Amino acid sequence: MEFLQQYGLSEEMAKSIFNYAIQGAQALVVLFIGFIVAGWVSGMVTKALAKAKFDITLSKFAAKLARWIVLAVVFVSCLGIFGIKTTSFAAIIAASTLAIGMSLQGTLGHFAAGVMLLIFRPYKVGDLVVVEGQTGIIDEIGIFTTNMNSLENKRIIIPNGKAFGGIIENIGFNKYLRADIDVGVDYTADIDKTRAVLEKAAASVKRSVSGPHQIFLSGLGDSAVNWQVRVPASPAEFWDVYQATIRAVKVELDQAGIGIPFPQRDVHLFNKN
Repeated sequence: MEFLQQYGLSEEMAKSIFNYAIQGAQALVVLFIGFIVAGWVSGMVTKALAKAKFDITLSKFAAKLARWIVLAVVFVSCLGIFGIKTTSFAAIIAASTLAIGMSLQGTLGHFAAGVMLLIFRPYKVGDLVVVEGQTGIIDEIGIFTTNMNSLENKRIIIPNGKAFGGIIENIGFNKYLRADIDVGVDYTADIDKTRAVLEKAAASVKRSVSGPHQIFLSGLGDSAVNWQVRVPASPAEFWDVYQATIRAVKVELDQAGIGIPFPQRDVHLFNKN
């Protein structure tokens, strides 16, 4: 304090600056410890819920919420260090609730949407979904955002408000999916023979789902008779089954001598001379 008075400050002003410096140092220490405690509490909540085999989606949300609660308590404690009474602080919050709500209505909406996502559970951690036109595997449903990893291993972050308010396609919700393979064959090919060949191709595909496959005659195209081979598959093996079905269809049609035509166009040239 005497050091400050050397710069021409009054004793009262020097004392005030000295006190604020001490309070600021105390507040920094509290914040530092608070962040450590918040991380520790979050980790403890995660471990406790994991030990209790609690749902991983709710576990991550509860851990994040616990961390934010601890940080809120730490913030209020820091205000108390500077002499701001918590009762006065509560009154200030109550008086400014409307203004804060108006300015943060988007953020609060995302928080509310996050709660709704946890209640209605349109998807959970580990599900393969399409949200806001983005396809990926859900990694975390946070307080304000839904985080997922795309099939290309890109990180995708979607605000909860948009996720809950949009169309959600949960690809992995049901026990099995269906791989639909479209194929066209020559008009000269016998219909019954073609069906038998495609039946053989579908039956040869290895998969864990025991559901029946289907051979569907879908229409008469411009240059081919169109078929669709439908093979059930579990979400985990969908792409393997999809590729295997395409391969089996091509191999069996080739062995049966049934052609797969491609679009053709006849061009006629006229000499005006």
